[in-house]
Formats: sequence, C-alpha cells, structure tokens
Amino acid sequence: MSAPSADSARAALEALRGEISKAVVGQDATVTGLVVALLCRGHVLLEGVPGVAKTLLVRALAATLELDTKRVQFTPDLMPSDVTGSLIYDNRTAEFSFQPGPVFTNLLLADEINRTPPKTQASLLEAMEERQVTVEGTARKLPDPFLVAATQNPVEYEGTYPLPEAQLDRFLLKLQVSLPSREEEIKVLSRHAEGFDPRDLTAAGVRRVAGPAELDAARAAVAKTSVSPEVAGYVVDICRATRESPSLSLGASPRGATALLSTARAWAWLTGRDYVTPDDVKALALPTLRHRIQLRPEAEMEGVTADSVISSLLAHVPVPR
Repeated sequence: MSAPSADSARAALEALRGEISKAVVGQDATVTGLVVALLCRGHVLLEGVPGVAKTLLVRALAATLELDTKRVQFTPDLMPSDVTGSLIYDNRTAEFSFQPGPVFTNLLLADEINRTPPKTQASLLEAMEERQVTVEGTARKLPDPFLVAATQNPVEYEGTYPLPEAQLDRFLLKLQVSLPSREEEIKVLSRHAEGFDPRDLTAAGVRRVAGPAELDAARAAVAKTSVSPEVAGYVVDICRATRESPSLSLGASPRGATALLSTARAWAWLTGRDYVTPDDVKALALPTLRHRIQLRPEAEMEGVTADSVISSLLAHVPVPR
C-alpha cells in the first residue's frame, strides 16, 4: 500500500474530533492539543479536577488511532521499576529476563503524576526525552509513536510532590481540562441514562480513523511547513519578554521558544496552511508556555496567573506585518 498523502492524513486527523465526541462531550481544545503533541512528538500535562474525563479522553484517542495505551496510577509507594520494567530471574533457564513496564506503549496515561516521589517522576525523564529506558545498563527503545499524557489535580496539594521545573519543561503542552457547560453536562447525563459505558468504547461507536501511517505522513508535512524570519523573530520576542516581565521570576527558555515554534507549525498545517502566521503563534502560546514560567510570590498574592501574564505580553509584543 502507498503512503497516505498529506491531505488525506489531515482529513483523517480532523475526523478524530468527531469520533472522540462519541465518548467525550466537549473538550475540543484538549483533543486538538493531544493531536498537536503527537505531530510534534511531544508530551502533554493535563490539569483538571477529578471527573472531567481525562482518562476517557486518552483512551478514546488511542482507539481512534488504533494505538496501544496503558495507564499508571501514580502513588507515594510507586517505584521506578514499576514504570520502566525490571529484570526477573527465571529458575528454568537460570537467567535474568527483562519484563517490560507500562512505559512500553504508544500512549501512556500517567495519572496524578504529582502524587509519586521525585525518584519515580524522574524515571519518566529518560523515556520522555530519549524515547528509551535504561535498565541495568542496557538501553531499550520505546515504540513509535510514544506520548506521555500526565494528569494532575490543580486543587488538592496535600501529600503531593510538585514537578520540578526541569521536568515540567519536558512537557510540550500543558492543557487545562475544564468543567463542561450546563448544556454539555446535561448531554453527559443523557448518554449515561441511555446506557453509555465509558469502559466499552466499541459499543459507543468509536472507530479507527487514522493510524501510524497517517501520523508519519502528517509529521512529514508539518516538517515542510515554512516559517518566515519575521515569525521566528516574533516567537523569540515573546519568549524574551517573559524573561523581562516584573511578574515572573523565571521566563521561558530557548527550549520553550523551539516548542512554541513547533506547535505553531503543527497548528498551521492542521488548519490547512503550509506556512506559519503570527496568529498560529498566539493560538498555541498559552498551552506551550504556561508551565515554563514561574510567578513571583508577590504577583501570586495579587491574583496574577501565568495565563494572564502571557496574555498581557501577547497584547504588547509587536506583531510582524
């Protein structure tokens, strides 16, 4: 079979939203963010209160792409080997064999990642950055595609271990999974009253609309999306402005600038263009940068948020014409 064209790959990825909506009501922005992360080979931090369908969203995405997915519930007693895998002694052969951990999958849902100690959190760093894990000195490649969708609860901090800046920076996007509107919540209840079972996506009618071939074609097309020097300069100006903001103690690093350029290219291609505009940069600035900056304590006390700082900077940084 011939490889799918860029246009057919785009159409397949656009159909994802319709399929996922059979299981998840609303959350279009979150679905788009997950697709952007897949195109950029990045990872996503999902922040939202319990019960807003974060797990169901990732499972539905995996079903529409026919990808393998696993879920790990992060707890204070979780060990790194529980994530990466370990060597098991086989009495029959008198040899050690490697037992892969749940990280060997396409879509890994790391549930409540801030509830596990830093040692276990760090076990994901190599996997996220290098696409491999090293056990007893042997490096083992992870499958492709590979995406970590980590969740954290924004309102309950007792007994948690906040992610350090170095690990937060490894996430391409931080997506805020919001509560549904009244109409959307009524729709959710109506589906459950009609017998919807979130554990049975097949019965809900969720089907495969794309796969690894479409993802490869889409990634190749995104890589060809052109970026003018003016737009590249605009990305740099936004990130440099975060470093000079009086409300911030930590601004976006050059890695943040490259991440913003990467996500803007993916968004431009998804919307049907082969070039990036300043509006594409603005559209992805909040989810790409909100977790890469740090507020000063006095700004936090005044009610300033990361999103409000970035929005203010976007309103003041000159836009190229």
